Amino acid sequence: MLALSAHRHTGARRIGHWLLAVGGALAAASAALGLFALVTMAEHWQHEQAQRTGLATLIAAGMAGSGALLCAGLLRLPGVAETPGAALRLVLDGLVIGAALWFVGWVLLAEPTRVLGDLTPSGCLAILVATVTAAVAVGLTFIVGARARAPRRGLLLAGTGVNLVTGSGLAISAGICQAGPTVALVGAVLLPFGLLMVALAGRAPELAGGPDGDVIRRGTYAVLPMVAMAVSAVYHLLVGGDFTIFAVVAGIVEGFGLVARQYLALADVRAYAGRLAEREAHFRELAHTDPLTGLANRRGLLRAVQQADPETPWVLLGLDLDGFKNVNDMRGHDVGDAVLVEVGRRLKSNLRPGDLAARLGGDEFAVLMRARPAEAQRIAERLLGVVGSAYRHEAGSVFLSVSIGVADSADAADVETLLRNADLALRYAKQRGKNRVERYDATYDNLLRRRTTLEHEMRGAIERDELHLAFQPVVAVPSVRPVGAEALLRWHHPELGNVGPDEFIPLAEECGMIAKLGAWVLHRACHQLSLWLAAGHDVWVSVNVSPRELHAPEYVVQVTEALRAHRVPPQRLVLEVTEHAVATDLDELIRRLRALRLTGVRIALDDFGAGYSSLGQLRRLPIDILKIDHSLVAGPEPIRRPKGRAFAPMVDVVMRLGHQLGLEVIAEGVTNPTELAAVVEAGCRFGQGQLFGWGVPAEHLEAMLEAASPPEGSGSESRPKGDAGKPASRTAGNSRSAPRQRRPSDGPADPKTDTAQNAGSVDSSREMRQA
Repeated sequence: MLALSAHRHTGARRIGHWLLAVGGALAAASAALGLFALVTMAEHWQHEQAQRTGLATLIAAGMAGSGALLCAGLLRLPGVAETPGAALRLVLDGLVIGAALWFVGWVLLAEPTRVLGDLTPSGCLAILVATVTAAVAVGLTFIVGARARAPRRGLLLAGTGVNLVTGSGLAISAGICQAGPTVALVGAVLLPFGLLMVALAGRAPELAGGPDGDVIRRGTYAVLPMVAMAVSAVYHLLVGGDFTIFAVVAGIVEGFGLVARQYLALADVRAYAGRLAEREAHFRELAHTDPLTGLANRRGLLRAVQQADPETPWVLLGLDLDGFKNVNDMRGHDVGDAVLVEVGRRLKSNLRPGDLAARLGGDEFAVLMRARPAEAQRIAERLLGVVGSAYRHEAGSVFLSVSIGVADSADAADVETLLRNADLALRYAKQRGKNRVERYDATYDNLLRRRTTLEHEMRGAIERDELHLAFQPVVAVPSVRPVGAEALLRWHHPELGNVGPDEFIPLAEECGMIAKLGAWVLHRACHQLSLWLAAGHDVWVSVNVSPRELHAPEYVVQVTEALRAHRVPPQRLVLEVTEHAVATDLDELIRRLRALRLTGVRIALDDFGAGYSSLGQLRRLPIDILKIDHSLVAGPEPIRRPKGRAFAPMVDVVMRLGHQLGLEVIAEGVTNPTELAAVVEAGCRFGQGQLFGWGVPAEHLEAMLEAASPPEGSGSESRPKGDAGKPASRTAGNSRSAPRQRRPSDGPADPKTDTAQNAGSVDSSREMRQA
């Protein structure tokens, strides 16, 4: 059964079972030899003592070899001893327990104690060998069973079987040597049961639950045997006994076993401490290393900066990949990680010895180098090309640029300041267009502090009543009569003073405050418009809309509620969309604008000529008004025509285009009479700009409206009636080819230009009625 079990298993377990099989075979052969001796010497048992002693010694030696093989096989079973060192520790522990058991047994059986009385066997080498084998087997199986983890039924079964085998060997040897055939037959009967238990244990699927890795055990296994030996020795001396060479040898074995076991324990502790130190160093290094790229992480960079010589000039480069988020979004994070790994490789291969490259997180890297500022600048310029070159990947090439901020240790008092300076320089490089190198400047601190202060103060500006609206008039030209106004947001802080919209509007868009500000402007503008309309003024108001507001699903509802809350006719409200918003998502923009036009409001395309819109996009956009950018109005010097008339070609082109598309056109940025004359000559009906006034409070604009209002009973020549001052809505039926009738207040007409204008202009009175 043991041989079949060994044949069935593989690996270390197979070796253990073969050792058990060989040990069992040797035990069976020794027992068979003993049984044969019993049969052959039955008649002459008392007269063949010398032969019986020799035979018993041979059988004891065979059983001792069997016990050694069985114990070795037990140690090779899975879950007992995974390493030779662990096996040696178990052997020494078993030897200590076995020596103590043998010594206590010797004291009890030797003179003068003789607990067995006349049945006590006399000295015999066979008995000595067999008792030593049995004692060591008991000690080893005990320590193996005690150290094994649950489940350990298989090991306990195997250990019991080994003890029965060695015990039967002792009985057979002692019976043949002195005790008689009965004792030998008892041993022969016990042997098959022991081997069967070992065989059954070998057939179990799991013999143990795993090795015990604790190298420092409590000393009970050593203390109890030593106490037992000491008590036995004292007792033996007290009753008048003496120590033979065998007792001394047992004490020596016990002492050397304990010393060797202690030495191994100390060696294990030293090795364990060494492994702990290595692991600690490894984990400490991992704590300072980026797992993806193998570069230092933020902790590693901080450690390197802290360990740097303060007398040596150090430079820190902060690098950030431009557009890396698009790589993750479009290509996936696997491609993004591959790009980051390649960036780390390029940085390490293009730096000098002693320079440290680190990944701070995401797509942000840093390089710490010992260099002068000029040398660091050259290295940073070189890294622009190295990091910014194409990244080859099986999914396709990836093209990225990099922005770099440079900070010098001379400008920083500590590590945190150096990192902050590099980050500020990097942010400045991002703001100035990316793919560039920027050095830290002290002015960045002031800009950052002001930006942080503005962001903090802006969140409560509405509640503190620090915001107000200014209105820039839109006039009819050439009469310069105000017919509308653009609502402009202004912020006056009690400590910061007047904060320009070009400063706080972009900040509001970044921090998510633009929607709240836009809603406040919309309601204030509608409220003021309702007051002007109630006072009888023929005026409209335009409000600027940011792309983020426009793409919000709830914005149409906000506009509808504002119109209803303030009882403003929808056609009196104009929503201005910048031409830059066209570049985001044209289809989505068209859907949003159409939804807004269904409410009745009119849409103006602001800054036309300074953005990205094409003629095809302009034809698709659902807008009513074109506002010509100041760059077209104040572009090249206007052409002087005969009779001194100024002529702006770009304004004339836009005017004709707008009229062909059924759009009203407003010229922005008119700053001087020459530009006004060019706008009038092009046929533009409305103007806006410095020449007609900056943004003024509502009461000032109201005074301008009062001053421009004709006295009661005056003719229509002084002021067009009805909605004549209001830009027309773009409708399907507006007359693109209808002749434009010039108002008397518009000034004298030029016969040469009236023909061209009449072909492409719109009758203002018809347009106003349609609007």
